[in-house]
Amino acid sequence: MYETILLPFDGSDGATEVLHHAAEIANWADATIRVLYVADTNRDSVTVVEGHTVDVLEREGRDIVEEAEKTLETLGVSCRTDVVQGNPAPTIAEYAEEYDQDLVVMPTHGREGLSRYVVGSVAEKVVRLSSVPVLSVRMQADELLTFPYETVLVPTDGSDAAAHAADHLLAFAAALDATVHVLSVVDDSALGPDIRSTIAGEESEQAAEKAVETVVSAAERYGVTDVVRHIEHGRPAEGILGCIEANDIHAVGMGTTGRRGTDRILLGSVAEKTVRSAPVPVMTVAEPE
Repeated sequence: MYETILLPFDGSDGATEVLHHAAEIANWADATIRVLYVADTNRDSVTVVEGHTVDVLEREGRDIVEEAEKTLETLGVSCRTDVVQGNPAPTIAEYAEEYDQDLVVMPTHGREGLSRYVVGSVAEKVVRLSSVPVLSVRMQADELLTFPYETVLVPTDGSDAAAHAADHLLAFAAALDATVHVLSVVDDSALGPDIRSTIAGEESEQAAEKAVETVVSAAERYGVTDVVRHIEHGRPAEGILGCIEANDIHAVGMGTTGRRGTDRILLGSVAEKTVRSAPVPVMTVAEPE
């Protein structure tokens, strides 16, 4: 399903763990990994060594990708490396598109619970900017890094963006022979007790059921044989996290939408919260413009 995988890499301990996870995916898909180090042009890294002007970050990057290449070779993965200069997030997103990468695997970490943040906000910005699917993978030791994924969660709100992402995730799940959990969360947190709220709640429930059934029908077309339906109530991001924990989910995937560029927004901010908070890898898929 993937022939080329882009791995932005900084050589940190947690990122090395993600490198091994990317290697598992590459071995499964028979894909080539391109290890990318971005020398951050926002930082002053130019100095003079023995009379020669050098970029310390760029030199450091060459050493880092060389070590990554050695590790991937021992893991039996075909790889290429590159060191470029630029603003990390837009450079990564533009590089993935320019070099026709099929998937970006992006290491992230953060704090416990809903208040987690993506390290340096680089991964979060890549998710917002990338036209290529991004797999955000946690670097913390207490969180799951299981592959092949046996259970994949596909949240849906019935939107075009969610449907586009579901197609990608269902093809991925079918290739993995994974169980697919389809979830729609009825956000009734703002509904009151009056009759209008009751009617709105019933309509929201019906819309959620329709959204789930649409993905279930698509799953059948992709040959996914094991599908579990979920309708939850509450705030969407919290419902997604609860479903992950209650059903031993190994990975979750969802859509993003918005204009190309720095003002790209994540689907209702739910995808953003999921990327920040989920204890499992999260794949985000941008809706075509």
